Amino acid sequence: MRINPPLVALAIGAFGIGVTEFAPMGMLPGIAADLGVSIPAAGLLVSAYALGVLLGAPLMTLTTGRIPRRYLLIGLMAIFTLGNLMSALATDYYSLMVARVVTSLNHGAFFGVGSIVAASVVAPQKRAGAVAAMFMGLTLATIGGVPLAAWFGELFGWRTAFWGITGLGVVAMGALWFALPNLPAPQSVGVLAEIRVLGRGPVLGALALTVVGSGAMFTVFTYIAPILSSETHASTAYITAMLVLFGVGLTLGNMWGGKAADRSIDRTLIVSLSVLIIVLLAFTVLMRWPLPAAVAILIWGIASFALVPPLQMRVMEAAKDAPNLASAVNIGAFNFGNAIGAALGGAVINAGLGYPAISLAGAAMAGLGLLMALAFAWHSRTISTAVV
Repeated sequence: MRINPPLVALAIGAFGIGVTEFAPMGMLPGIAADLGVSIPAAGLLVSAYALGVLLGAPLMTLTTGRIPRRYLLIGLMAIFTLGNLMSALATDYYSLMVARVVTSLNHGAFFGVGSIVAASVVAPQKRAGAVAAMFMGLTLATIGGVPLAAWFGELFGWRTAFWGITGLGVVAMGALWFALPNLPAPQSVGVLAEIRVLGRGPVLGALALTVVGSGAMFTVFTYIAPILSSETHASTAYITAMLVLFGVGLTLGNMWGGKAADRSIDRTLIVSLSVLIIVLLAFTVLMRWPLPAAVAILIWGIASFALVPPLQMRVMEAAKDAPNLASAVNIGAFNFGNAIGAALGGAVINAGLGYPAISLAGAAMAGLGLLMALAFAWHSRTISTAVV
């Protein structure tokens, strides 16, 4: 796909959001120690952000339907910038929790509206690829932004990382201002119509699969720093390198998932979830050794983010009559899965089952997702056969 300025601007915004979403996972030990809380309690900061996305996605989408898309996306990045500034200034656990919730309010609407804008600026047969191009910013954040934030957090304190992310927000606002065309607000079908579309069986099924697929990834990834520190006996440099490697995997998975979903959404989901199950099962053993752990982390990243373009396209197609709310809520569903995953991993730790059991829990979640994907594929095939 040739360089498309609106897609580049959206990807820059996605990059900033990706850094602020994932950075705390690489800084959990430092945040926990500085604020005097346990690792599972610090993990709840991840859950708070995710739940804020879940609530903010429909709220922001339903209340901003009349705002032109360009100004809406810039305004959403302004909320992002404010929330990260509050995080940098936070003095205790609860003020940081509030700041993370404020930061999260832009997330769902930005990716939801951004997905629709991205799909509208390319040919119909390249829509999944365009959505993947926007999400590329999110995956590139895990390669460069998140490890850099973790490194700054280790050397200069976690608040320094949030100061840097605040600056990213300002850059993203400028990119959106200069690169996005003046896109009018779409003709609204009405709040009730949007909500009715959200209640359709295929839309709800797609949202549920998003929750489960995301939960499988974040059950383990939320605690990747303490897992590598405890089980692999890794140094800070190794943990940073593994965050970069995971980001490389996410980027490769996003690229493949976007291209594959343009051919077959169901097949892409089934293959990705199958690989995710296998690699998480293997990681329960491979996490003990640095090199095998690195290979598993790369494959895990590829399988995890290959799910994102097909899941987003499934919801947008199921809700094509009124896609704005459903698209944003699907981003909330991703983050609801994040919250469930972080809570599940924390529960495994608190139960004293050990870090390898976290990977088993993630594999079980991916297994549930695979069963759902197979059921949806069978249902779709049955309907197609009946129509013929």
